[in-house]
Amino acid sequence: MPNILLINGHQPFPTSPGTLNRAFETRVADYVKDQKWPLRRTAVTDDWHTDSEIESLLWADIVFCQFPVNSMGPPWSLKRYLDVVFTAGMDGRLAKGDGRSRKDPTKQYGSGGRLTGTRYLLSATLNAPRNAFDNPDGHLFQGRSLDDLLVPLHINFAFFDLSPLPTFAAYDVSKNPQIEIDFRRFDQHLADHLTA
Repeated sequence: MPNILLINGHQPFPTSPGTLNRAFETRVADYVKDQKWPLRRTAVTDDWHTDSEIESLLWADIVFCQFPVNSMGPPWSLKRYLDVVFTAGMDGRLAKGDGRSRKDPTKQYGSGGRLTGTRYLLSATLNAPRNAFDNPDGHLFQGRSLDDLLVPLHINFAFFDLSPLPTFAAYDVSKNPQIEIDFRRFDQHLADHLTA
């Protein structure tokens, strides 16, 4: 019975109030409740307390982040949340420094994480179409994948020794939305990867 920490990383804008990301967040919460698993939820734009969020990360078996891709990365409010919480957790709760020490120079940078065994799942909504990624002829991404675009998040989680579950994406949500299909794919993704 895994403990699930669900983070809504949406930053509202006049043209993007967060309805779609909230709908995906609700589907995750409903799935977790149906499984009778413990659930904690955080919205990065709400009031949250750093020590409580650190405690939730220590409690969680799976950290689920739902967010839109803004300016080719996570919204600034999600980045701020991660910066504040993870930096505070460098006091030894989430990581023992960066893993290196003067006594043992063989230890590698980024090997001090203390969340070993915790998994994370990124779920993103994008205006970009699916065929913009993994396409060597693509104008913008030039063959890069969505996970290549999100590599700063993946590295940040790896620094604290979390392990990735496969990323989910709903593509082309503004110009060519296929929301019901995306919801079906999402539900299957949860069944396949959000497991005990």
